[in-house]
Amino acid sequence: MENVNTEKTADELNELLRIRREKLDTLQSMGQDPFRIVKAEVTNHSAEIKDNFEAMENQTVTIAGRLMSKRVMGKASFINVQDRDGSIQCYITRDDVGGAEFYNNIFKKLIDIGDIVSVTGFVFKTKTGEISVHASDITLLSKSLQILPEKYHGLANKDLRYRQRYVDLIVNSETKETFKRRSKIISTIREYLDSLDFLEVETPMLQTIPGGAAARPFITHHNALDIDMYMRIALELPLKRLIVGGMERVYEIGRVFRNEGMDMKHNPEFTLMELYQAYTDYHGMMDITEGIIKECCKKVAGTYHINYQGSELDFEKPFERITMVEAVKKYAGVDFDNINTLEEAREEAKKHNIEYEPHHLKGDILNLFFEEFVEEKLIQPTFLMDHPIEISPLTKKKYDKEGYVERFELFIVGREFANAYSELNDPIDQRQRFLRQEELRNLGDEEANMIDEDFLTALEYGMPPTGGMGMGIDRLVMLFTNAPTIRDVLLFPTMKPIDK
Repeated sequence: MENVNTEKTADELNELLRIRREKLDTLQSMGQDPFRIVKAEVTNHSAEIKDNFEAMENQTVTIAGRLMSKRVMGKASFINVQDRDGSIQCYITRDDVGGAEFYNNIFKKLIDIGDIVSVTGFVFKTKTGEISVHASDITLLSKSLQILPEKYHGLANKDLRYRQRYVDLIVNSETKETFKRRSKIISTIREYLDSLDFLEVETPMLQTIPGGAAARPFITHHNALDIDMYMRIALELPLKRLIVGGMERVYEIGRVFRNEGMDMKHNPEFTLMELYQAYTDYHGMMDITEGIIKECCKKVAGTYHINYQGSELDFEKPFERITMVEAVKKYAGVDFDNINTLEEAREEAKKHNIEYEPHHLKGDILNLFFEEFVEEKLIQPTFLMDHPIEISPLTKKKYDKEGYVERFELFIVGREFANAYSELNDPIDQRQRFLRQEELRNLGDEEANMIDEDFLTALEYGMPPTGGMGMGIDRLVMLFTNAPTIRDVLLFPTMKPIDK
């Protein structure tokens, strides 16, 4: 391992960083190299000590974490150590931690804010009532060669917080709580689905044909096979193959990749949950989707009433259910049940300044009306149902309403959170839908589906009536952490390199 104190010359470092390197040199020359320590026996964490003070008073403990503050007062000092659960004060006295030599020459001079330390001592409460550890030993476990941001200013630069998430986690406790809550949301979803006898599975991230969504994929190359491959854009088609194989209830939570723009709601790689259940339809999927959201409210938020960016949301009452046609009629005043031809749809679009493409059909124009006049108004949890067939190539038709399919999207605060179907299991119909998608690709639509012959073969073996649903985990975390942007809930969001 390269000796850290030879990585850079003093001329390359500012004064504070140079001093830290010199301190490391001094420690190493004294035989006190912190980087030679391989482990620390930690017995307790800060939250446990504070929550159980009465039972743990006078008990000897060993904690470990980052030194976040240091107040030296002659022969005694107070430090604050931050571990995974929070922070706790430690009381350091010269006579209790090794005498004047260690206290004056190592603790006071060579241990800095930002260093990783372990502290052994007994639990007590100071005269001011603060639960603390009275140290009998303090060990330097790792030397910080960088300077933490100022205590009261934190890491204010948002861009830097995303690029250096490790520093963000050190200095902003709210960030750590966000990702603890994210983990709780995912575990809650797993527990809920497991209780319904769903089986968690894994499907390939590298695919020869990307499918299951309207999105542009990332392309990579497999050297051994000498073929281009795609990073998956959805989980759908492999999971449906498992339904064909008789695995009646399956789900997957995993990363998908879409080569598209970035904004407050979109990152090129994001976490998606998809589930499929045989012998049910999209109404069954609505019940499961609503159940997942309410279970997260109960176990993660602790309430069915939450505030997101100023909007008061009620998850206690049943979610509203409205068709796309009804929604456009309600918010735009246009009734597509009375529009019978493509020309009539185009005329209505012109009246309302809706721009459409030459290849757009009546259903495409209905969807454009929804996006323009309705989407942002769906604040309370709402199931938008019965989409036009043109924008739903993998969905079963509504046989009581020509031109529409059994599909819903869940909208909250004007954003889509889930998308679900009564899955198309007719291989002949599915082929025709794929052919229509191929026509769109030939017209320049890079997000249109490709024909997946193996998936069609799977359908030809017979897939039972099936309901399927996909939910964006990152947006769900945004909702339950009141985060305004998706970057706040991704530990490592995609960032343009600084040199670009």
